Amino acid sequence: MQESVSNKKNSSLHIGAKLKDYLKLVKPSLSIMVVFSSVVSFLLTPSLNVNYESPLQMAILLAIGGLLVTGSANAINQIVEKETDKMMKRTATRPIASGRMSELEGWIFAIITGIVGVLMLGYFFNWLAAGLAAFSLFLYAFIYTPLKKVNSIAVLVGAFPGALPCLIGWSAGEDKLSTGGWVLFALQFFWQFPHFWAIAWMAHQDYSKAGFKLLPSQKGPTKFTALQTIIYALLLIPVGVLPYFIEMSGLISLIIVTGANFFMLWQCIRLYRDMEIISARRVMFSSYIYLPIVLLALLGDKV
Repeated sequence: MQESVSNKKNSSLHIGAKLKDYLKLVKPSLSIMVVFSSVVSFLLTPSLNVNYESPLQMAILLAIGGLLVTGSANAINQIVEKETDKMMKRTATRPIASGRMSELEGWIFAIITGIVGVLMLGYFFNWLAAGLAAFSLFLYAFIYTPLKKVNSIAVLVGAFPGALPCLIGWSAGEDKLSTGGWVLFALQFFWQFPHFWAIAWMAHQDYSKAGFKLLPSQKGPTKFTALQTIIYALLLIPVGVLPYFIEMSGLISLIIVTGANFFMLWQCIRLYRDMEIISARRVMFSSYIYLPIVLLALLGDKV
């Protein structure tokens, strides 16, 4: 009897550990951020209530499909970067890098989730959204991921799949790529550069050890790198006023978004001025706060 209870307990622990590994495989924090921007973009589409009787129900379906596609891309990323993940402290415990999960199991998971996610978007929404999702998965997993060890241009390439969730959400609501979708794409596209370079600044030693070339300067964290964050933060300012002028959102969101853009710019200027890890950390945390504030402001003030 005790042996039976012990076996059940061990089985439960094994299942729990396996589920945790699958969760790590999809990088939940990154996946949730990606899906969030896609869902908000979907809810911002002007003809949403005309195209769908239950927008919130459809938003949930979009989130599920998006999580599956994003999870697939992140799983492939961990398979491809298995050896480099072993070299870095923050990634060494990932399921495939640590050996708790085989590459074959990872591929099976990635293929199933990717196919199911794309088919969900095609069936419940439209094949434009599904095609964009499939393209984003391919670009992230098979172009951006291996390019990280070749040249820092990988950051530019990676910014495209990073911003495509906005177009995926918009096209899911409109079944076309109109101005509003491209404006949201541009906002998320330019936002990624100070966000990612702040992370790469702090993790430079780990990244260099693994052979990643992610900062714009070959010498690592330099004034040139900090200047690049300022340039892209500046580009966010004119893009941030466009939702108001194309009548996507109102005056209140214009004020909030403009304030958020100048706040991001100030953090990047501080990084250039101080050249310290703590300044890079401020840029990183500011960027994490920036995106939800901007997107929720646009959604709350939707015209």
